[in-house]
Amino acid sequence: MRTRFNRRSFLKSSAVSWLAASNLRNSVAWASTGTDKRFKEWRSYGGDPGGMRYSPLDQINRSNIRDLRVAWTYHTGDKRDRPRTTIECTPVVADGLMYITTALINVCALDAASGKLVWRFDPFAGSPDYEATGAESIRGVNRGVTYWENGRDKRIFVTAGPRLVCLDARTGRPVAGFGNKGSVDLTKGLGKDISGMMYDVTSPGVVYKNLLILGSEVGEGPEPAAPGHVRAFDARTGEMVWIFHTIPEPGEVGHETWEGDTWKTTGGANDWGGLSLDEERGMVFLALGSAAFDFYGGQRPGQNLFANSVVALDAATGKRVWHYQIVHHDLWDRDLPCLPMLVTVNQEGRRVDAVAQVTKFSKVFVFDRETGKPIFPVEERAVPASDAEGEKAWPTQPFPLKPPPYTRQAFTEDQITNISPEAHAYISEIFKKVRGGDPYLPPSEQGTIVFPGFDGGTDWGGGSFDPATGWLYVNSSDQPWIVTLVRAKPGAGSPFAITGYNRFEDQDGYPAIKPPWGQLTAIDLNKGEMAWQVLLGEFKELTARGIPQTGTQNIGGSVVTAGGLLFIGATKDEKFRAFDKTNGKVLWEAQLEAGGYATACTYEVDGKQYVCITAGGGGKPRTKSGDAFVAFALP
Repeated sequence: MRTRFNRRSFLKSSAVSWLAASNLRNSVAWASTGTDKRFKEWRSYGGDPGGMRYSPLDQINRSNIRDLRVAWTYHTGDKRDRPRTTIECTPVVADGLMYITTALINVCALDAASGKLVWRFDPFAGSPDYEATGAESIRGVNRGVTYWENGRDKRIFVTAGPRLVCLDARTGRPVAGFGNKGSVDLTKGLGKDISGMMYDVTSPGVVYKNLLILGSEVGEGPEPAAPGHVRAFDARTGEMVWIFHTIPEPGEVGHETWEGDTWKTTGGANDWGGLSLDEERGMVFLALGSAAFDFYGGQRPGQNLFANSVVALDAATGKRVWHYQIVHHDLWDRDLPCLPMLVTVNQEGRRVDAVAQVTKFSKVFVFDRETGKPIFPVEERAVPASDAEGEKAWPTQPFPLKPPPYTRQAFTEDQITNISPEAHAYISEIFKKVRGGDPYLPPSEQGTIVFPGFDGGTDWGGGSFDPATGWLYVNSSDQPWIVTLVRAKPGAGSPFAITGYNRFEDQDGYPAIKPPWGQLTAIDLNKGEMAWQVLLGEFKELTARGIPQTGTQNIGGSVVTAGGLLFIGATKDEKFRAFDKTNGKVLWEAQLEAGGYATACTYEVDGKQYVCITAGGGGKPRTKSGDAFVAFALP
């Protein structure tokens, strides 16, 4: 039986607290405590601090979705085609303003009802790097801003390369009392000189009281890489308050999983996909990536905690509460790519606050939020050894028994593409020369198929969660890649390098494996079972040839609403779609100017609900670049 919010009565009441709304421990545990507009807005990257990407708004619903129209479009004006830019930003909406980042990482405030520009700030202007390379330089990727307020003090935090910048949310001007004239150098305070190493922050942080907690993006090797330590900064002053060593130092839990002094020389184990927060418990949750070098670990023998782990910290102090490692001694670039989702599930008649982590390899791990104990059984199973010189692959890996994987787990000969005889023959010749057939087959000098691939399964878009049903929604890609080890140049930091990040594709650029290539899945987390699965995306040229819909690679995530809808862009066909969340039927779609390779948001202003998606194109799907933020609403 479907639970549905009554909008009229719902708008007269508010959550017991915003945390209760965001975690929705009981999906309808609402009480009248006065006006609280926050549930109408989109104040966090994940919609709420726990990252459910759920909205209780239902003005736009199954009965009227066919009438959805473009309400406004804002063009950022700074897209580039050579090299292609992209925009992966999820807008943040607070107090009637929408905060976005552009293709070249300018920060804009828009009127959320009209899309009109209120202010714009370029955090690179005046910096030495900017002056040296000019405005045409490509400045990396940014998935949005972090919003903080304390009374009348309202701030926007954004990262510009290795700098954390603090802006007045109303004016867009740097806050002079924060750091050095409004910014903090994030390369300092890591306990290690990272000069010449990559350091950036791609996904927004989370705010706990007056702390801004940040992860990072760092190099992946084989060259020396910066450590991925997670830090908290005072939101008023910019001073570092605490640091959690993701590569543990002597005397810290997990240090014994690094042999010798390898903890000193290894980088990575970084949270690049986002963090989530349980404000009531005062806990922050990390999803950490692999240790560098991604594909060879001979120089970092051991289990390598806390790489590839979900970690719960005390948000006030940064002290570890619990951890669970999802990949031991990673050799496949199986970063945990997205924030852990704080959800509530029904287990044998009792409601359990939990953490759900989706992965690049299309498995879902579900943990008790307070203890870190898996809610469904997980088995440690033997996996193949490595024959690369000096490598000691970890002998086992964890396999959750529930929920089932939501994509195929191995690329075997019977799965070679069948979209044409020519494509099948082309892939078959390559397939004979490389290794494959096991998802944990280590990289080799012969060449090893990695499937699901480096972009997933599921990438940074993550999933969305409906607290009314306990269903998790997650999009995924079926794209094999080939990784080949080669001897590295002296001084590279590792005896091996790779030939590159090589997609395994046919002569026309389609995936080497039989369709489907892109899917959208609903998983009942109460039971640990799939509820439904449908194709996501279409190659029109293949459909015209009589090939059934295949799905496409998809980058970006979904939003689920009380109106019975699931909104998602993400696909290479550059469409924005609304699905019926109960059965996966497409109820509405719109053609975008460029690919919507971002996660949408939905919000309400003056009694009107909007849904906004970024049409930034470019990026990993390699389609044309765009520069549009498009908001839809009912007439």
